[in-house]
Amino acid sequence: MKIEKVRELTEAELENELKKMKNELFNLRFQHVTGQLENPIRIKDVKHDIARIKTVIRENEIAREAAIS
Repeated sequence: MKIEKVRELTEAELENELKKMKNELFNLRFQHVTGQLENPIRIKDVKHDIARIKTVIRENEIAREAAIS
């Protein structure tokens, strides 16, 4: 997921996407342990997507705090 696409999402969509990505990461790790994972690079990609989403959530929090001040 590109950062530009993540920045276009609303707060609710970001939280929903974060939850979905964490669930996917859990499933990928489970598949990896059981030897069923076909593409181990996907774990890295999902971790990066989670980081992107968390970054945008934090940027939004900082922007809200700056608007209040």
